[in-house]
Amino acid sequence: MYAIIQDSGTQIKVEEGDVIRVAHRDLDPETATITFDSVLMVGQQEGSDPKIGSPLVDGASVTADILSTDESEKYTIVKFKRRKTYKRKNGHRQGFLRVKITSIQA
Repeated sequence: MYAIIQDSGTQIKVEEGDVIRVAHRDLDPETATITFDSVLMVGQQEGSDPKIGSPLVDGASVTADILSTDESEKYTIVKFKRRKTYKRKNGHRQGFLRVKITSIQA
């Protein structure tokens, strides 16, 4: 069984056992699971027709265990204007959660 979920403006196709990266959230340190309620589509691997929501599938949810919180690689932003003695250098690292999909309820 697979599902297409929406998280922070991105659509992700997931199956049970997949390890994915999702946007960082402010959660309690004791929180071990996340439930995704915005499920756009649920389908079987073979033969049967998928359930397509308009926009969401009613009663569907995807549960995931939190594995770790990490940061992506560093991006460097440089602003420069020639002959104006203007130069700015800045960096950014986006945080994310690494989660493992445990169950899909249709």
